[in-house]
Amino acid sequence: MKVHEYQAKEILRNYGVVTPRNVVCRNSDEVPDALAQLGGSVWVVKAQIHAGGRGKGGGVRVVRSEQDAVQAAGEIMQQPLVTPQTGSKGQPVRRLLVEEGIPIQSEIYAGLVVDRTTQRVVLMVSPEGGMEIEEVAAETPEKIHKTFIDPKVGLTGADAESAARFCGVPEELVESAAKLLKSLYSAFWDSDASLAEINPLVVTTDGRVLALDAKMTFDDSAIYRHPELAGYRDLDEESTEEIEATDAGLSYIPLDGNIGCLVNGAGLAMATMDIIKLYGEEPANFLDVGGGATAEQVIAAFKIMLGNDRIRAVLVNIFGGIMRCDVIAEGLVSAFSQIELKVPVVVRLEGTNVERGKQILSDSGLTLILADTMDDAARKVVQAVRGE
Repeated sequence: MKVHEYQAKEILRNYGVVTPRNVVCRNSDEVPDALAQLGGSVWVVKAQIHAGGRGKGGGVRVVRSEQDAVQAAGEIMQQPLVTPQTGSKGQPVRRLLVEEGIPIQSEIYAGLVVDRTTQRVVLMVSPEGGMEIEEVAAETPEKIHKTFIDPKVGLTGADAESAARFCGVPEELVESAAKLLKSLYSAFWDSDASLAEINPLVVTTDGRVLALDAKMTFDDSAIYRHPELAGYRDLDEESTEEIEATDAGLSYIPLDGNIGCLVNGAGLAMATMDIIKLYGEEPANFLDVGGGATAEQVIAAFKIMLGNDRIRAVLVNIFGGIMRCDVIAEGLVSAFSQIELKVPVVVRLEGTNVERGKQILSDSGLTLILADTMDDAARKVVQAVRGE
């Protein structure tokens, strides 16, 4: 689950992370009051959407008068904001964050993610604040410092200070920077976050260390442990398909291709998308129905997929482990009998009772294309798309 910048900052402030003072506005008419609350003579007007690269798309404006602030707010909200992460259609801006201007001396990147190889949280810092960390990693990897954190100990003061010094924080501010990094880690750990990022973390000309920006993402599977976080979910930032998938207990991510994918298991879903690309086509979605998919979930999955006008065929790739293939096949037949299939559907089953499952599909009378292997399934679904 993603949250907005202003929400991430609210969470971090609860852990002692210092941020600029700010006010959330829902339209340009609220901007003058926000400026009056903040005072000062320099402000920043920021679009609030669930996508990075807002500055590159014109969604972050520095202003020095009320007139300029109102004009910037109106322009930002006038049309969808297009960034490197939104795609060409962009994302409508429904909220703005008006923030006090900060005198910046230097900018730092600080982020926390889970490293799957070491199975530990890793703190990454870089003196190249304000840049995408992927760009820094590709162009100047020596400018990234990583600290792999022992979950029994947490981020130690010594490690936090070492990270701050690596980024060139003045010695008199190292302790403050280390304290902020430890607070960032506490917020990440306590909330079951999958990402906590401050980019940039700034050292100001008047000797402060604060989070100029903030981004947090949370593990959907752990939200039940954090009811206070569930309220941060913004359905306006999610597609109708994503909302329907969540309500049906499905993991769904829309993509730009033309082959719908219905798979059980995240790893198998990734492999399915890869092999479709290997055969020269593009997947239209990531869709994991889980290990115990019901007929109702399969129906919901197909309705979600077929709502995408770009889809020209569907690949169902199921491995029957705990859930037997014959049970899965019966569920598929039940689901398909309730859905009008307007595109070719390729089905590949493997696992327990696979032959019985294939027989059920063959005897169903439904117009399905059966496949024996992943390679066979990918080849057949691509042929179906191309009319071969």
